[in-house]
Order: sequence, then C-alpha cells, then structure tokens
Amino acid sequence: MLDGIVWFFTNILAAFKNVFTAIASSDLWLSWLPYINQTIPEIEQKQALMRFIYYGGSVEFFFVIFTLFLLITIIGLFWNGLLWGVVRLLESFANGVGRFFAWAGLLMVLQQIVIIFMQRIFARADISMGFGMSFAKDVSWWSEELKLYNALVVCMCCTYTFVQGGHVRVDLVYSAVKYRTKKVIDMVGSLIFMMPAAVLTWMYGWYFLWRHLVTPKPSASDELDRLLTKARALRWNVETISFSPNGFNAYFLFKVLLVAFAGMVFLQSIAFFYRSYLEWKEGPTSEGDYLDKDTLGDADAERAAEIH
Repeated sequence: MLDGIVWFFTNILAAFKNVFTAIASSDLWLSWLPYINQTIPEIEQKQALMRFIYYGGSVEFFFVIFTLFLLITIIGLFWNGLLWGVVRLLESFANGVGRFFAWAGLLMVLQQIVIIFMQRIFARADISMGFGMSFAKDVSWWSEELKLYNALVVCMCCTYTFVQGGHVRVDLVYSAVKYRTKKVIDMVGSLIFMMPAAVLTWMYGWYFLWRHLVTPKPSASDELDRLLTKARALRWNVETISFSPNGFNAYFLFKVLLVAFAGMVFLQSIAFFYRSYLEWKEGPTSEGDYLDKDTLGDADAERAAEIH
C-alpha cells in the first residue's frame, strides 16, 4: 500500500515535468503533422507519431490532466470565480458542439428522403452529389452512411443534452432528499461514475482508434521503446472496410467519435462537479446560475408561470 501511495504522488509531481517537456520539445511528438515536418527526417516523424499514440493513452497523460484538475479545484476552494469560469467555459463548449452537430439529425432525414426518391421514383442505383466535382456512390453507401449521422448526434450531443437536463434519470431517492443532499449526490456521482467511465472509455478507445489507422498496430501493452522500434515500419493504413459490397467504407470515423465522446464526457463531469459544489456552497439561490438552456419561447414561459 505504501508503494502505491508513493507511486501516486510521484506521478503527480512528475506531471509538472512532463508538461514542461511536452511544451519545450513539441517536435518530439508533433512533427508528424504536415505543417511542421518539412525539415524533419521521415523516421523521426514516424517516431513522433508513435510517441503521440503512446502518450495519448498513457499514465503520464492521465496524471497531467488529473494534476491540472487538482490545482484548479484547490484554487477554486478559495476563489469561486475560477470554478464558475470553468463551468461556463465547459458548458458553453458542450452547448456549442451539441447545437452544431444536432443538425446531423436533419441531414439524416433529408438524405433518407433523397435515397427513397432515387430508388423508388427514378430507379437509380447510385447518387451523385456536389458542385463542379461530383461525389458519386452506390445507394447502399449513402444508406449505410446514415449510421454516421446517428453516431454524430449520439456522441457529439451527449454532453449538450446533459447540460440541457434532457437525459433520463431514476430519481426515486434523489427527488426525496434535501437540496444540499442532492448536490452531494451529484458531486459523488460525477467523481465515482462519470469520470472513471470516461477515462476507461478513452483508454480503450484511443488504441482501438489507432489500430485502425496505422500499421504495425500499436497496443496498449506496448512500452514506448517497443513502439519506437515499430516506427521503422510505420505507415498509414486507414480502415476502409464496409459491411456490404458497395457500402459505407469510412468506419474509422466511428472510432474517432468514440474518443471524442469520452473526452467530452470527462470535461462535462468536471463542469458538473464544480457546478454541484458551487450550488451546494452558495445555496438554492445559485442553482442554475449561468446555465444556458434552450427555450421554446412563449411555450416555455407559460409552462414556467404555471409551475410557479
């Protein structure tokens, strides 16, 4: 147990060094990006990509984020304005992303209508879209792509729905307790359920994503030295599998969405923890402060009036 405690605090202290090293030596893990790799040898670019893959799902990266969370929390205990600022920033981010990607639902409906018309009325086996340079694919490709729109709504609008209070929750106990008890339940829930679930999803999803983008395939069990050795044979091998002969062949995008979903849920768990703490500390008068909820105009105003 003592060794575990020492390991824990050692990693927290090492997080400061790791952040400084990452900033000062950004070319060691970012030189694979096109806009900064003009003069860097190809082998070093490949090694930089492997470092990026390794650290994206590493213990070091986790403790950098965890240490930043601890620092903000400790400072925020004495300066509530900082925590409110973080809450407003993260909730605005969730709302902005969610409101943008919610339009994918409309695109999904419109595309389905086009598919039905092309198949049933014009008896076409393919659909071409675009201006000047057309993008032509089989009808089955467009049909399977509808899954991507659905995934965009689910993954990118999840935290937006959470901020808006749209998720279904079982509140048999929650609704019966006092105001401050509710806030304690919210804080515990964000720390015990939301954060760990998001971290686990990220850790598995990160390597799951990269195993479908590059070869040799990286593994979560690989040490950095082994990944750097694999870099000699590294090449891009983006997944182009489809589940039908002419079906949608960009399923790697679903892996990208899985990682994005995990990251956004983790950020929202921080925002929810801070909001719950601040509302617990400042009392019922602070509930819903700075909360940017969507409204339906007069209908919502009338409903609010009826409640009060």
